[in-house]
Amino acid sequence: MLTLSLSRSPSRTVPALFTHRWTPTLNSPPSPPPHTRTRTLCLSSLQRVVVAAATASAMAVQTSISKITPTTLLCVLLLTLPATPAASLNITDLLSSFPELSAFTTLLSSTIASDLAQRSAVTVLAVPNAYLASSDLTRRLSPTSLADVLRYHVLLQCLSSSDLHQIPPSGTLFTTLFQTTGRATSNFGSLNITRDPSTGAVSVHSPAPYSPSNATLLEPIKTIPYNLSIFTVNSLLVPYGFDLMASETRPPLGLNITKALIDGHNFNVAASMLAASGVVQEFEADEGGAGITLFVPTDTAFAELPTSQSLQSLPADKKAVVLKFHVLHSYYPLGSLESIVNPLQPTLATEDMGAGSYTLNISRVNGSVAIDTGIVQASVTQTVFDENPVAIFGVSRVLLPREIFGKNPSVGSKSGGPIMSAAPPPGITPSPENSPGGFDGPPPISREEMRSGSSVGGVQRLMLVLCCILVYVAV
Repeated sequence: MLTLSLSRSPSRTVPALFTHRWTPTLNSPPSPPPHTRTRTLCLSSLQRVVVAAATASAMAVQTSISKITPTTLLCVLLLTLPATPAASLNITDLLSSFPELSAFTTLLSSTIASDLAQRSAVTVLAVPNAYLASSDLTRRLSPTSLADVLRYHVLLQCLSSSDLHQIPPSGTLFTTLFQTTGRATSNFGSLNITRDPSTGAVSVHSPAPYSPSNATLLEPIKTIPYNLSIFTVNSLLVPYGFDLMASETRPPLGLNITKALIDGHNFNVAASMLAASGVVQEFEADEGGAGITLFVPTDTAFAELPTSQSLQSLPADKKAVVLKFHVLHSYYPLGSLESIVNPLQPTLATEDMGAGSYTLNISRVNGSVAIDTGIVQASVTQTVFDENPVAIFGVSRVLLPREIFGKNPSVGSKSGGPIMSAAPPPGITPSPENSPGGFDGPPPISREEMRSGSSVGGVQRLMLVLCCILVYVAV
């Protein structure tokens, strides 16, 4: 019979997990009784297998660890780093490269540029000058209504030509930027895009039956994969149920905001600060445009501010920014705030200090409207005034922007969007008489396609992997 004894071999150094390397040796002890010999042989075989497996594992671990050098470890760490995010897009700057879209670009820049700056994946349906000039609608609309019509031309999804090629004849519904304002009726802030399989023509129209507003896609203008697509259409789109007459004839409200706050009681501190800073005149001037929504802290909210967060200690320019941080440049009644689709809202301070900064996160929490600045969360406590185009709500806390009161306050002034390289001169847009409007056959290629930052990051990561493999083999 073979038995197993274990002895320690000091000749090889291995990791702490296998500090002792055990090797079997053979001896010849007295034979056991016959009835136990079979069991002993089975146990001996099993022990040999276990010891052999442990020995092999120890050698494998030692071999693997011996190849982990500082260079290899550095490569592994580099591979775990996230890819560099793509730079944000300035859509109006990109559109300015196309002279045939100059009128549409000007309208976007003067109305919803700040809304577009908050988006990272959109499709813009641009109306060329030749088609825009045939309608006087843009000249008859109020600034508020015009902004909503333009929001109706921005889909909150980046659609490529191949995506449009796969749309079924029954159509697909897409959410627009107008739908997120809460001012659209039902889902009429969306667009239904259909494709005629016989001609390949792609049409855009309201989801409402028998809607008079519709357009045909002409051609792709620009594509930045996963971020932006721009297509031209042959008509200005108007949301179904849009009250054009009301938007043309609505008189300016002319509300005295300071007086409204004093009459509302418990807002005396806010009223005096607004009057002293001079920003209230700017607020009242915006009443005739897109309207405004003010969140006004109560006197109790100001009294509860700690000394370190007192607004009185701020210089005049920063105090004005904080006051503008309490105002949305659009009219939102309470119902719209409660059902708001896009919770991240730019403020008047955003327009002064740059896109992406000084935003409010608005949501519904425990049955009431909550406003989160990133360091303070307040709730709407009462409606002080609500008549289109002005809404004033009392809030439980002073809204402190993280750019000023956060751990790393920002001191920068207003900054524009990123500077994009000039695009090559675009081709000539087809005239209204001979525009093709078809998307049949292979998906068309836009006149200029740019690789996104994520694609470049993927190539760089692949090259890094190959370099690390070569270093690993060399070691």
